[in-house]
Amino acid sequence: MATLYDDVSGSRYLSSSISSLSTSRQQSSQIAKAYRQAAQLFLTRRLPEALSTIEPIISPPPIDAADVVGHAPVATASRGTRVKVWSFYLTFLNAVVELGAEEGKHAFGSTRWKQLVSQCRDGSIWDHVVRDGYAGVEGDVDADVVVNLATLLLTHAPSQRLNQQKLETYLSATANPALDVSSHMSSPAYLDKRPGHRRQHTGTDTPRDLEKRIKLLELYTLHVLPRNDEWDYARDFIDMSEVLDQERKEAFLLALHSLKEEKEDTQAREEKLRQQQQEQMEERRRETEAKRLEQSRAQDERRIREEQNRRQPRGSDEPQPTPSQSSRTSRTPAKKPTTPPPGLYNRASTMFANIHTMISDTAHHMTSNPMAFFRTLLFLLAFGLAFGRRHLRERILRIIRSAWDKVRRTVGMGVKVSYI
Repeated sequence: MATLYDDVSGSRYLSSSISSLSTSRQQSSQIAKAYRQAAQLFLTRRLPEALSTIEPIISPPPIDAADVVGHAPVATASRGTRVKVWSFYLTFLNAVVELGAEEGKHAFGSTRWKQLVSQCRDGSIWDHVVRDGYAGVEGDVDADVVVNLATLLLTHAPSQRLNQQKLETYLSATANPALDVSSHMSSPAYLDKRPGHRRQHTGTDTPRDLEKRIKLLELYTLHVLPRNDEWDYARDFIDMSEVLDQERKEAFLLALHSLKEEKEDTQAREEKLRQQQQEQMEERRRETEAKRLEQSRAQDERRIREEQNRRQPRGSDEPQPTPSQSSRTSRTPAKKPTTPPPGLYNRASTMFANIHTMISDTAHHMTSNPMAFFRTLLFLLAFGLAFGRRHLRERILRIIRSAWDKVRRTVGMGVKVSYI
């Protein structure tokens, strides 16, 4: 009976294993088929159809009593299939972000496009991959997938703080794997009961693992940490790394030094360019202000000229002085009146001599016609006053007084002769 029971139990176990293997192979075949179809749609730029094809295998089914864990179908696939599916999805997200807002919203709709883009910019895609593809165990994520995740966030995330934190968690988990039995039993590696399946080693057990580890260290020390200005920490991390040999350490340190110099040079050029732009803006501002002042001054002068033209009497031919001429005139000191040229004095002297002769000749006829003398005297007085110059008026008055003295003496002589 015991032998019969063992045979029956062994048959049942073998039948269950064969059934499980058949189901697993069927599911792997479906995952591979969906991956190939999505890749073909992606290559033909039919992005919405590619998304609807790949989503069912990277998203967990609805949680119910029969499936409490709710892992995505890709979680139970082989390592090679997992890497292909997740690498394709990350490449797909990168293409969606690069579509731009207008084309992306046209292809997926505004809400859906923003959801896809936000996964790359806020880093939530990392949590999605770990949760749905690896049962929430950071250390179980394939190194190739981690490289693609870090590269995606490095390209599109505005801040690299989350990327740095995720890489540090992964590097720590793979270097010192935690002995969490419950997490291990819920991981895809434990749930996959296929014969010959062994849990993936994510450290440096094989040359391929070592190569991926070095690639992760390169991303972490030469790209992520410099973006966060962690230059000293990156240098110390390279120096203390047990994975890198001395030759690689020197190469990493040299690359880090070159990156820092390049960033400093770039910052210096940007600062110089910013200063030049500020100087140019200041120069343009001064030129604009000078032009504005010149225009304002020209308008003021034009208004003043128009006001003076309105106040000037009609028929006046004398031009009104401009404000600039008025200001120059006000600043010019008053000049003394100039003396007439010598020719004018000669002519005036001749005229006065003739008048003096006429008065002298007239004086002899005073006794016979005194009214003619007084008319001549009044004419000379009017002429002198009209002439308008002080020194000429004084000279005329001297001539008149002299003539008057002669007339008086002549009259006196005439009286004496008459008396005699």
